[in-house]
Amino acid sequence: MSQPGMELVAEPSDVAETSSPSRPGERTMPVRSAPPARAARPAWRGVANALCVPAMAVVALAVHYGMPDRGPVIKTSTYVGVLIAVAALGVLAVALRWVSPPAHRWISARTPLFAGALGVLCVWDLVTAKLLLLPAMYFPGPQRVLQTLIDDRGQLFDCTWHSLALLLGGYAVGVLAGLVSGITIGWSRHARYWGMPFLKIVGPIPATAWIPMALIFFPQSVTAGIFLIALAVWFPVTMLAASGVSNVRASYLDVARTLGASRWFLIFRVAIPAAMPSIFVGLFMGLGASFLTLLVAESTGVSSGLGWYIDWARNYSDYTKVFAALGIMAAFFSTIMTALFLMRDRVLVWQKGTIKW
Repeated sequence: MSQPGMELVAEPSDVAETSSPSRPGERTMPVRSAPPARAARPAWRGVANALCVPAMAVVALAVHYGMPDRGPVIKTSTYVGVLIAVAALGVLAVALRWVSPPAHRWISARTPLFAGALGVLCVWDLVTAKLLLLPAMYFPGPQRVLQTLIDDRGQLFDCTWHSLALLLGGYAVGVLAGLVSGITIGWSRHARYWGMPFLKIVGPIPATAWIPMALIFFPQSVTAGIFLIALAVWFPVTMLAASGVSNVRASYLDVARTLGASRWFLIFRVAIPAAMPSIFVGLFMGLGASFLTLLVAESTGVSSGLGWYIDWARNYSDYTKVFAALGIMAAFFSTIMTALFLMRDRVLVWQKGTIKW
């Protein structure tokens, strides 16, 4: 009973759920209405989001031209050309809103990252060349670093190629050895009995501590570097693969045995696919360890490589070359990591809640 002067108001749950009509004696099931559609974002917000990249490029140009240089001055237009090109691409992204909406959506999702990168360049130029808040000898401005990338492009390309070959060769050997040993230890009880103590003793030793032994067993510097990187990758891949295989649900194996599966079928078609999430964690950990070991591996006597290039430039106190090599290392390390994430998303497409990269 409602009191006078009061109105009955339906609760949100009463509106969201309704009962479908039914015949006498039948049970009614609640029918939940569809959620309200999200309001469309105003068009001006999308345009403003795309314009933040050229706007930040204009700010960087204003800082570069509007403030005098206090550090070493290099007469080059490389930095300015990069900023103008980025500003033009940002304006082109706005036009893609009407020409190619899918491409515009892809670019708009990454626009804040591009604008943030331009902001980092602007702050870098401000604290080094303009205000000289950091020693100019050790912290060159972005204009000097970009010019070094162009002047030393031949040597940097050769060093990048050698580092990439050394990294991928050691990583491939370490992953292959880690998968074989990890799956064997995780599946076989006898292999686990002898293998786990060996892993607990040898695995925690850093790969860089094996440099003297690597130079003895592998007289060539390239093979010694591949051995060190493979050793750094082998331990995490082995541990995570063994853990994934040994923790496969017993019900999966019992069902396969009931259907007549052989031992090799249980290993390659049941245990390994079920352990793939754990194996990919080991692959990521091994990739990070290979990045750290690469610089040390290139100090074993190789004549080319980004680590060798950084050490050579540091000996001559040419830190513009050091920053240029660090930028290239960050670019191709990030590319390799992104490729591994894409592979993980493709293989584990059945897994919900995967991390996007």
